[in-house]
Amino acid sequence: MRRVVAPVAGAAAIPVALMTVVTLRWSALHWGATTEECREQLPGDDLISDPGLVATRAITIHAPPEQVWPWVVQLGADRGGFYSYDRLENLAGCGVRSADTVVEEWQHLDVGDLVHLHPKVALSVASVDPVRSLVLHAGPAMAGTGGAPPGSLPYDFTWSFVLRRHPHRATRLVVRERFAYTHPWSFLLVEPVAAASSAMSRQMLHGIRDRSERAFAVTIPDLILRQGALR
Repeated sequence: MRRVVAPVAGAAAIPVALMTVVTLRWSALHWGATTEECREQLPGDDLISDPGLVATRAITIHAPPEQVWPWVVQLGADRGGFYSYDRLENLAGCGVRSADTVVEEWQHLDVGDLVHLHPKVALSVASVDPVRSLVLHAGPAMAGTGGAPPGSLPYDFTWSFVLRRHPHRATRLVVRERFAYTHPWSFLLVEPVAAASSAMSRQMLHGIRDRSERAFAVTIPDLILRQGALR
């Protein structure tokens, strides 16, 4: 009997393990996002028509978009950092130091500006709509700063940050990554990158939330005083 049960149990464990891996991967790629947010068209989606991998993550922040945007717009290794695991990023030589304050000189981005992930790797600003959305595009910028000719990169990439006004003076921050495979083997590189990005992005969303909510909490007494003075 045991000789029969053991192979059957082993065979049954294979699809269970595969289902677990698929479920964990889906959760990592869609952390915090609703089904509607995963399906909807976001700014920057038009830059890559046929992505090989898409990750959409989101978080609710109890502060208005005007309080969240300053933290988003100053993202960058040479700017406000990424509010994630600085020590891990710096093991790769990123030189990141996440800011705990809003810095005025980092509050302005124009299309074509570079946002660095690493001293030798940058994303270009594809579009910027203050307090609403920021779209970064990897392909052209990475080719230019890395010295590689266009088309030789293993993947194209867009990174979109979309802010939505939420009830009760809150913000819904939706972040999307889209990867386009430029070579048959690109997925071998993208999958590990996406797995690492999952953990880093989740911490980044928490970092933006915590900083925005702290800053907003400081302004609440001032708002109350102003409202009282107007009455």
